[in-house]
Amino acid sequence: MQNSPILVHICCSVDSHFFLEKLQNDHPGEKITGFFYDPNIHPHSEYKLRLLDVERSCKKLGIDLIEGPYDYEAWVDAVRGLEREPEKGARCEVCFDKRFIESANKALELGFERFTTTLLVSPLKSQEQLKRAGAEFEAKHGVKFIAPDYRSGGGTQDQSRVTKEEKLYRQDYCGCIYGLSMQREHQNKLADELFSPISGTILPASIEERLELYTKRMELEEQHVPYKIIREKFLNYRQMSLRVIANKKGVIPAYALSYSTLPRKKAQGKIEYTTHNLHHFNREEIKCITLEEFYSLSDKK
Repeated sequence: MQNSPILVHICCSVDSHFFLEKLQNDHPGEKITGFFYDPNIHPHSEYKLRLLDVERSCKKLGIDLIEGPYDYEAWVDAVRGLEREPEKGARCEVCFDKRFIESANKALELGFERFTTTLLVSPLKSQEQLKRAGAEFEAKHGVKFIAPDYRSGGGTQDQSRVTKEEKLYRQDYCGCIYGLSMQREHQNKLADELFSPISGTILPASIEERLELYTKRMELEEQHVPYKIIREKFLNYRQMSLRVIANKKGVIPAYALSYSTLPRKKAQGKIEYTTHNLHHFNREEIKCITLEEFYSLSDKK
């Protein structure tokens, strides 16, 4: 039993890379195979993006990876009626059950006697819930479920370090459409991840743009070309009005450039330095030019 191979259900690279590294250390010389089965992930572009990053991670670790079926409609049927359940609630249990059944069947098909899941290191998931589901399937299917605890003892902080060092894709929602919708409702935000133009145009800051970016990253790594991923803010609105008040001078005529914005109604500070007639404020990344400079550049008043 101790030398039998282990099938590892994988949810995403942020959880899997750290988990698989720890598992390799705890089980040296033993065969470990990854199984990416996540029909809950929506939209499909997000699924492809997470799979791409898992493929990169497994390649780095020297671990074989198997992709399961993307049977999204079957997953929707399985959780029907549980759409408004909170994270770690009944919908998650059904979701775990479906993925565990498929993982256990895949382990049996491959002749593996043990399986586990990288969901165990996710701070958004309940370890007890996962262990309970795993134990039930061990009893039913005869495949031993192992549940190492890599979260405690500073594991979560260590996982965050590994994520940064390995430049892993860090998603900002669990994966399913219902969890995303409720998360965006709580944040009072539009779930724009679920919108794509009929024309197929790739929008800035969209999942499709990220997929292109991380695909390009894979190509650069294969060619051993150095690169750096930089996060840039994208704004789809602009400042409609602006009033600049200077000490002793009162209100100064001013114009807010397109895509200018302030996180609060007012910013106070001073000009910290100036380069090429561009004045840099010491607050909120504000940059200013005089109206005279603006008139000169635009040849208008």
